[in-house]
Amino acid sequence: MSRTEPGYHSGVTFPVQVGPASITINRDDRFLVCQPDGRILGGPDDGFFTRDTRMISGWDLRINGSRPALLNSAPIQFFSARFEYTNEAFFDDAGTVPKQSLSIRLDRTVSEGVHEDLDIVNYGRRPVRLTIEVAIDSDFADIFDVRSNRLVRRGQLNTRWFRSRGELRTTYTNSTFVRHLVVAVEKADSPLQYANGRLVFVAKIEPKGVWHTCLKWLPYTGADGGMTARRRPATLPCNAVDVGQPKDRPKLPTVSIETPNWTVRRTWDQAVRDLDALRLEDPTFERGVVIPAAGVPWFVTLFGRDTLVVSMQSISGYPEFAAGALRRLSALQATGDDPERDMEPGKIPHEVRHGELAQLGILPYEPYYGTHDATSLFIIVLSYLYQWLGDESILRRYLDNAEAAMRWIDRYGDRDHDGLQEYKTRSSHGYYNQGWKDAGEAIVMADGSLASLPIATCELQGYVYDAKLRMGDIYEILSRPKDARRLRREASVLFDRVNDKMWWEAEGTYALGLNGSKQQIRSVASNAGHLLQSGIVPPERARRVVKRLLADDMWSGWGVRTLSSDHPAYNPFSYQTGSVWPHDNAMIAGGFRRYGFDAEAAKVAKGTFDAADRLSGYRLPELFAGLLKSEASFPVQVPGANVPQAWAAGSVLRLIAILAGIHATTDASGSRIYVNPALPSWLPAVTIRNLRAGGGALDLVLRDGEVEVPTNTTKFEVIHGPAPRPKPAGDGAAGGR
Repeated sequence: MSRTEPGYHSGVTFPVQVGPASITINRDDRFLVCQPDGRILGGPDDGFFTRDTRMISGWDLRINGSRPALLNSAPIQFFSARFEYTNEAFFDDAGTVPKQSLSIRLDRTVSEGVHEDLDIVNYGRRPVRLTIEVAIDSDFADIFDVRSNRLVRRGQLNTRWFRSRGELRTTYTNSTFVRHLVVAVEKADSPLQYANGRLVFVAKIEPKGVWHTCLKWLPYTGADGGMTARRRPATLPCNAVDVGQPKDRPKLPTVSIETPNWTVRRTWDQAVRDLDALRLEDPTFERGVVIPAAGVPWFVTLFGRDTLVVSMQSISGYPEFAAGALRRLSALQATGDDPERDMEPGKIPHEVRHGELAQLGILPYEPYYGTHDATSLFIIVLSYLYQWLGDESILRRYLDNAEAAMRWIDRYGDRDHDGLQEYKTRSSHGYYNQGWKDAGEAIVMADGSLASLPIATCELQGYVYDAKLRMGDIYEILSRPKDARRLRREASVLFDRVNDKMWWEAEGTYALGLNGSKQQIRSVASNAGHLLQSGIVPPERARRVVKRLLADDMWSGWGVRTLSSDHPAYNPFSYQTGSVWPHDNAMIAGGFRRYGFDAEAAKVAKGTFDAADRLSGYRLPELFAGLLKSEASFPVQVPGANVPQAWAAGSVLRLIAILAGIHATTDASGSRIYVNPALPSWLPAVTIRNLRAGGGALDLVLRDGEVEVPTNTTKFEVIHGPAPRPKPAGDGAAGGR
């Protein structure tokens, strides 16, 4: 089928590169970024990293003194890649070796370390004598230094060659921070030497003969730096790139879709692959607890906000993410007060790092707590998981954590005690902005100047409103009606205060927030769409908000921009002041459907799928430029955007759930899944398979406004119709679908 089905005519016949021109492979907390020809140059965009340390900063291959000529290279699976080369003409001891007479193949597979296979086939008519050299450098740079391209050597490096073992061992030590890397030559078809910083093989290959070697990059990153601190990687077979999913990392159950829309189907499939690729299991934590890493290459770790948002987006397909998020984040929930880490009792962390700068306390990331919204989102995700599992024990297990989170919201989240939620860093290294738009320049006044602290962005209020209503429901389920009524009263007060203080009548939307002087931040931004998803917008205002978000200055054609193009600070290439984020748009689309704006929700969804249609592999990056879409245009990447990225992938699952109108509820009378499809013409039918709820799964067939349920082992009742929504907490009504 063509990429250009009805509704998806791109005007271009080629897929657009997503991300930088490099090869990236990863598994858990280990990832490798290299040049298309396999080289690692030691710049700010490449290397082999594990637990926030660059273990290998340089790699190069020479054959008889020259680099081989690259033919093609590509990732094979998310954890493996292949590089195909040949030779230019050169001389050996018998004369000329013609060009393109050698096949040279390099395979790399990320496991506990990296398994590297090098195969050379001689297609010439005589034997050839080759000197094969592999140069490997290690700088053990912290990921923050690499990303900023400001490398600082703080510790001591030592390299030793163990000839009898065929191992090159490099150690980095800085006070208590110790890392080791072993490069082991496991198999080689000719003798091995180490000279001039290079592994050297001298090979004689007969006509049609094959020469092979296996190299392994084995990182050791335990807390004490000991060589036994991390188990030696399991042996992979030769040509491990041809091996499927590793047996010790089985795939999660896959939720899949079938639809006549080729673009939607391929985008969904890529999103599922990306979520699997980003699955993270911490070797220092209990096994079997998985979360999504935020993104490759810079965010291969646990993030509070990102992990929780992805858990919400993918709850019906991958409840393991929500369960893992609650398990990991509850274990890290703050119990003390540490200003340098922006830490206060009950707060959910923002980011955990394991590198040199974090371990030695140079940066406050073990963990860092400088995010406001993660604490509210923790309660929301707990409610989500209960609704989809139908298991009351999950509420009891995390009740203490949820109550501690709510105490933080009430005591510390409202920093100036005006009844609204604000953030203000207390750390010398803290984030100035601590909502989802956390770039330093993201929250700007009407004239483009930075808003002063403390800042109350509008979406934070919506998250807390939602969390309080859900906490009230949790108390109701646990037979604590008095506490339930208290939380609902608090939500009602917040509803009224937000709609009094943050409504911007002249623009027909909500102000971006309030600054430290309690002035409205009168910048038209995408944040208002999150209020719709939270249900804190009165119906009579909802239509105006929807209209404002889809006005020409906000709507790029690919999605809603983070900031109006009419704003003085607008820059389509900025991180959060003019770019388009898929996850942001998925939240906005969810808010549109909640209030009954089905066509507008479909428009936002189509913008996202239109973008995917033009991108290589139908893969959505973290963000792309806010440039205006035209018939011949394509999404323009923003330098530094993560690819793959978890909540960009999760937004695809969320958008289909929005268009299908899927919603789960559990209460004293039982568990139900509501399905209320509003499929647009470009998505005439969808079959969703292995949608998971309770202890089972179900299939849904949506076509012509009808809903069929071929299989259902969830014990949830499936109801064709809109899900009931909470009654409004304020004087207005936040109803809708």
